[in-house]
Amino acid sequence: MKKVIFIFVFFITAFSLFAQRIYKVGILPFEVPPAPPANGSGAVSDSGVSDSDAAEATRLVIAGLSSCKTLSILEGEGVKAADYLVKGQITRLSTGQNNQIVLTATISAASTGAILNTSKEQAPTLDAISMSSFCTQLTDYIPYIQFIVGKWQSTIDMNDGPVICILEFRPDRTVRVQQYDTWESNGTNILKYQAIGTGTFTFAGYHMPRTFNIGGQGILTNATLGINLTLEDALPKYPAISVSGLRMVYNDSWTGFELVNAGLPCGDNYTGPSVYPSAKVFYTKFTKIQ
Repeated sequence: MKKVIFIFVFFITAFSLFAQRIYKVGILPFEVPPAPPANGSGAVSDSGVSDSDAAEATRLVIAGLSSCKTLSILEGEGVKAADYLVKGQITRLSTGQNNQIVLTATISAASTGAILNTSKEQAPTLDAISMSSFCTQLTDYIPYIQFIVGKWQSTIDMNDGPVICILEFRPDRTVRVQQYDTWESNGTNILKYQAIGTGTFTFAGYHMPRTFNIGGQGILTNATLGINLTLEDALPKYPAISVSGLRMVYNDSWTGFELVNAGLPCGDNYTGPSVYPSAKVFYTKFTKIQ
C-alpha cells in the first residue's frame, strides 16, 4: 500500500510540474549563405565555410541546447511539433576582420513566425565559439517553468532535535510560512521557537545554467531567488527575513534545490563546534513535499 501511495504522490508532483509546459524547440539545419560576387565580376567568390561546417554548427547548437532541463529539443522531422524554431547560418569574415567564423541565429514562435531574439558569436574557429553564450541568447525569451511553486521543507539535524522550515511558494509570488524554526545555543540553554508567517518572493530561472563565482569556484546554477518574510513567534532576532540574490541548484527530478551562495538565517551558536560546526545557522537545502 505504501508503494502505491508513493507512486501516486510522485505522479501528482510530476504532473503539476509539467502541466506548466516544457516548451519544444526545433533546430533547423544551419545554412551557408550564398557568397557575394568576386570583384563585381559576377563570378561567385569562396565563402570560406562549407556544408560540413554548417552541419557541425547544427550539431554543436543541438548539443548546447540539450543541456536545458527546461526545454525539449527537436531536430529533423520532429521540428514540425516545435513551439519555437531556431534558424541559423555560418559565415567567415574576410582576412581584414581576422578571418573569424561567425555564427548567427534567430528564434521565432512556430505558430506566428514572430522573431523573439537573435544570437551572434564569433571566434577564429567553430570550436572556439562560446556555445553557452550563443544558446543563452536564443533561450532568454522562452517562458520558464515556475518549478518553485509548491511546498518545500528544509531540515537541520541538531543534537536536541531537528530545526525545520516549511515554505509554500504560491503562483502569485506570495509565501505562506507554515513553520520557520529559529534556534539559539548560548552556552547554558538551547532555545527553539517555532514561527509562522507570510511573505513574498522573486524567482528568475535560466534555461541555460549560468556560472557564478562562489567562494572562488565557478558553480553552475539554475535560478536566482529572493525572499522577504514576516515572522510571528520567532526568536527576537528574527522578526523578519529578507535575502536576495540566492543562487539555486536543483536536482534532476526537480524535487530538491540547494542555495549555494547563502541561505535563510535561522540560528546562532555561541557554544562552539561541539554543538554545531558554525556560529550561524542557515536553511540551504530544500525538498519538495507537496
